[in-house]
Amino acid sequence: MNRLPVIAAALALSTGMVQAQSSTTTTTVTGANGQTATRTATRGNGQTNVTVTGPNGQTATRTTDHYAGGNSTTVTGPNGQTASRTVTGRGTGDVNVTATGPNGQTVTRNTQRYAGGNSTTVTGPNGNSANRTVLGRGTGNAVITRSGPRGTVVRHR
Repeated sequence: MNRLPVIAAALALSTGMVQAQSSTTTTTVTGANGQTATRTATRGNGQTNVTVTGPNGQTATRTTDHYAGGNSTTVTGPNGQTASRTVTGRGTGDVNVTATGPNGQTVTRNTQRYAGGNSTTVTGPNGNSANRTVLGRGTGNAVITRSGPRGTVVRHR
């Protein structure tokens, strides 16, 4: 069997030489009062766009860009305000999430995974942070340490 055409097609898709096929799905719901709401989702080329229109004609949108190791999502409400969330480092053991609200305040969560445990730090919009660390997972002597603005708690399992 000659696999060269299959390999060439896969290479062309992975390098962007060929555009992946996109699809659109529209769902309309009609309530008992006759009012309708519509949701349209378009997926393709590493992006998902969703638009929701309510019975009053107001529209909200969500756009997500997917890429190796993460994604980035922006939501726009009917009033035009936006919020976003970005995830990086998936598949590496170090996952970082940043969320920004419509007022511009940011929250972050950074997680590091390693043999026998993990460590997660969350930082709020006021700059305060909290940390949770697990050591010795799978050994029968796990130690979980949680620390934050109110102090530290250590548990042995």
